[in-house]
This record gives sequence, C-alpha cells and structure tokens, in this order.
Amino acid sequence: MSDVPHTVRRPGPRLSRTGRLLLVAVLLVLAVLAVLLVPRLLRGPQPEQTLTVPEGQRATQIYTAADKALHLPAGSTAKAAKRAHLPLPAEAKGNPEGYLFPATYPISSDTTPASLLSYMVKTAKQRLAADGIDSYRTVLIASIVQAEADRPADMGKVARVIDNRLAHHMPLQMDSTINYALGRSTLHTSHADTRTKNPYNTYRYPGLPPTPIDSPGADALKAAGAPPAGDWLYFVTVKPGDTRFTADYQEHLRNVREFNAQQRSAGSGGSSGSSGSGGGGA
Repeated sequence: MSDVPHTVRRPGPRLSRTGRLLLVAVLLVLAVLAVLLVPRLLRGPQPEQTLTVPEGQRATQIYTAADKALHLPAGSTAKAAKRAHLPLPAEAKGNPEGYLFPATYPISSDTTPASLLSYMVKTAKQRLAADGIDSYRTVLIASIVQAEADRPADMGKVARVIDNRLAHHMPLQMDSTINYALGRSTLHTSHADTRTKNPYNTYRYPGLPPTPIDSPGADALKAAGAPPAGDWLYFVTVKPGDTRFTADYQEHLRNVREFNAQQRSAGSGGSSGSSGSGGGGA
C-alpha cells in the first residue's frame, strides 16, 4: 500500500438546463452575425449612394428624384418640404424653390427627406455667401437666366435684359416663366399661353414672378449678381449657339422672323412668345 496521498478531484459546476439553452441561443446569435457581417467585411467599405441635382431643375423634379433615391413613396419629399422649417430667407415664405443648390449629395441609411433638403439649402446659402449674394431677388433673376440662356456665355446679357426691362417698366415676357406656370418645358408658346391668368405669366403680369422658377447654378448666379453693361431690351436664340441681343425692336422682329423660319425648316412651329416684344423663348 502506497504512502503517497491520492488527489481527490471535485466535479466542476454543471450548467443548469436553462443555462445550456441560453448558451445555445448566444452561439446561434453569434453564428447569424458571422453570416451577415463577414461577407461585408470581406467586401470592404462600400461606396455611398448619391443624388445629383442638375442646374435648372425645378423643386418638383428634385422632390421626385429624392423620393426615388431614398426609396420612398412618391410625394414624400414634397410633403416634407412643407413642414421641414428649412433655413430659407423670409421672402421665400417656406418655399425652397431656387435654394435646392445644384450639386451631388451623399445619401446614407439615416438620410431623410427633411435632412436632405436642409443640406441642399445650407449648401445654397454657403455658395451664395461666398459669392457675396444676399438678395432673394438676385436668386429669382438667376433662375430665369438659367432657364432662358442658351449657353453660359449669354447669361450676363440675359440678366442685363431682365434688369433693363424692369427699369423701363416693361413686362419681362419670358417664356420660361409661362412654362413654369404650366408645369412644362417647351420652346413654343402660343398666344393663348400668354393670356394665362397665373402670377408666373410675365406677359400678363408686370415685374418678377413670385418665386424663383428653378435651381440656378453658379454661372447664372454670378451673371444675375453682376451683369455686364448694355442697353439690350430683347433677345432671341435663333439657333443653338446664336442668341441675338438688341435694344432695337425692329431688329428684334427680324431676328424673330429668322427664328421662326429656322423652326419651320426643322419641322416645328414657331414661338409666338418669341415673336412678341419679350426677351425670347426658353
């Protein structure tokens, strides 16, 4: 019989049935997380989604694009715009038209219509401040310039035509504002269109329309803020790249006749809006 004492091993604590079930549940959760997360980690960081707002888009168009980008029912962003309390100037009366700055905006899982619109308006305010623009009137004029000018090189002259016509108490007679009133975009304005009873009809009602008519870009804003000197009162884009500016009404009518001839040769009707005494078609 050995004199060496034997080591007595005591049994460790045993898990209860509840503890075993809890352990199994934890292991299952970890397994599910591994299945979900490991592929993402292996793929690495994913590019974020974005929404691009082009120059000259109207608020209604931007709302529709935002709904699609955010995977929301149609009309969601338009409704949010009415109750979002956006940081707009007092003259805007809560309407963000003209202040949804053209740019590319990031979209994440926590982006909401209100936060996206707020981002756009804050971007507009920053860009306006950087260019020394603090006038709602300038943004409004810039929106018309954006819609009317055939190319950036013409924007300053279009802005001067608007200023000159306002100074002479002449109606603006801009087709772009009628297009906005009627929710369309066309080069062809009929005489019936010019009689439309809508405050955006600048053939019928003098002065500027109530609000901007689109989101102007940097070139249009700079043109509206500091247009070049000139006595122009009329303009018409006879063909792409060929916009005629003049202070002589008879010369303008000759330009309009050439525009109408170009339209007929292209197989489309002329624009009575352009044939009037107004600035020209857009």
